[in-house]
Amino acid sequence: MTQDNTFEIFLTAPPGLEQALLAEAKELGFAAPKAVPGGVTVQGDWREVWRANLSVRGAARVLARIGEFRAFHLAQLDKRARKFPWGDVLRPDVPVKVEVATNKKSKIYHAGAAAQRVEKAIAETLGAPVTKDAALTIKLRIEDNLCVFSVDTSGEGLHKRGHKSAVGKAPMRENLAALFLRECGFDGTEPVVDPMCGSGTFVIEAAEIAKGLLPGRSRSFAFEQLATFDADAWAELKQQGEARETDVLFHGSDRNAGAVEMSTANAERAGVADCTRFIQAAVSDLQRPEGPPGLVIVNPPYGARIGNKKLLFALYGALGQVLKERFSGWRVGIVTSETALAKATSLPFLPLGAPVAHGGLKIRLFKTGPLP
Repeated sequence: MTQDNTFEIFLTAPPGLEQALLAEAKELGFAAPKAVPGGVTVQGDWREVWRANLSVRGAARVLARIGEFRAFHLAQLDKRARKFPWGDVLRPDVPVKVEVATNKKSKIYHAGAAAQRVEKAIAETLGAPVTKDAALTIKLRIEDNLCVFSVDTSGEGLHKRGHKSAVGKAPMRENLAALFLRECGFDGTEPVVDPMCGSGTFVIEAAEIAKGLLPGRSRSFAFEQLATFDADAWAELKQQGEARETDVLFHGSDRNAGAVEMSTANAERAGVADCTRFIQAAVSDLQRPEGPPGLVIVNPPYGARIGNKKLLFALYGALGQVLKERFSGWRVGIVTSETALAKATSLPFLPLGAPVAHGGLKIRLFKTGPLP
């Protein structure tokens, strides 16, 4: 695989949000974007792999498909893995690990044994050390006896933007927040309010979108350890992000003083302190900001960690009441796993989208049009 070859690049997404990620991939101009279960495939070269990691807000990881072959038993897998051109992608001095996903549709269904064969092939033909804690991962998927190899080019999950050190309990992941903002029609040109802001994820993500800041600007990636990496071309690509000024403000509030402190510090590190405002306030004290209407988006507690649901019904009821009384013209997005809690707001929700797997729960986005 050379620098100018194009191949399949897989942007992973939480199941249920593939269409939102597809819309983003199209907007960013990736070639041949297509939604598939668990994400979106695009076509491109290594530079496009770097660009995807740097600029796609909704992806959880970026996998580069580096080759495939058929294998009907472990000896065949072993033999073909030894002929695979690992040196085109991997470096002999960088540790690697192998993860295998297989199923009963394939003759090779023991994932552990398959992983051992591939690890041994890499170690013995390329000389790269194989370690359990390697930052670089080769993923092998065996389906219908077809062995498809990918390299995880992200390393740490892409929701780790690299500038948020403080997070609260049950945080909303940044890539999820970006996709939910997109699902609510947010494009960076209107104010956003989060009345239970936690560590500030929705507010900071919205402010970054408004300012045109690249989500991967503050972190490093696994692809920097690959044989295909070109440090000069990467430096040039990173400079193409054009930050812009915005006169829109993004507001977060929380009744917990620690959350407000945390959000303020996170916004500072992310470079959006100038257009974000965080205050300590209960939901009942929430005030509509001056200026045009925008989006209220909130990820309230859903009782998975809080035992007493009765208190939550009162909280959702109070939130709905405040929004109906003070936020005429604003749209609302509420992320929760409990339909009954969402209904307790008495807000006029639009038809529901697909449930989204998140932290062992199925969560949904309940959204409205502009409130009367």
